[in-house]
Amino acid sequence: MPPHCDSLDGPVVVAAKQAIEAGRVDLVLPFVPADGETEVTKAFDETMALRGQSPEVAAFADRWFFETVVRVHRAGEGAPYTGLKPAGLDVGPVIPVAERALETGSPDELVRVLQDVIADQVKHRLEHALQLEADVDAGVPQAREYVEAMLGLQVWSHKLYLAARASAHGGEHHHEG
Repeated sequence: MPPHCDSLDGPVVVAAKQAIEAGRVDLVLPFVPADGETEVTKAFDETMALRGQSPEVAAFADRWFFETVVRVHRAGEGAPYTGLKPAGLDVGPVIPVAERALETGSPDELVRVLQDVIADQVKHRLEHALQLEADVDAGVPQAREYVEAMLGLQVWSHKLYLAARASAHGGEHHHEG
């Protein structure tokens, strides 16, 4: 996944900031698995207790809380924690479009972006395989190249199908439909 959940302007840290500002840990708990709630709540309570000491201590405590929440969130995704990333990183073209879909309630732009990418990839991979097929009788090396491209299209298509039906974080659950 592109840097998003672990960035300072990503949804997990944004929720952690809102929790601190409101004094309500429940605002960030939806971003962590149930078995991480105790750790996050304890870190929240400790952060809130330290914040009144000085602006420097508050900034340090807040950062520690953000790191804790992101680490627990990433563990819930089955992903390693590699530290907080700076705000403003390129998250690629799809996440902002997905965020707009959530804001507007319309899937149209996101569907269009994903369809365009898939269509371009299918055309490219198919054309490549068909070009190689023309030389399949030239010898085993050429036939191998074709087989690799032909099977590559099939395997890529299957993986894309599975990814489209998988849960958001790669678990075994999938959307029926």
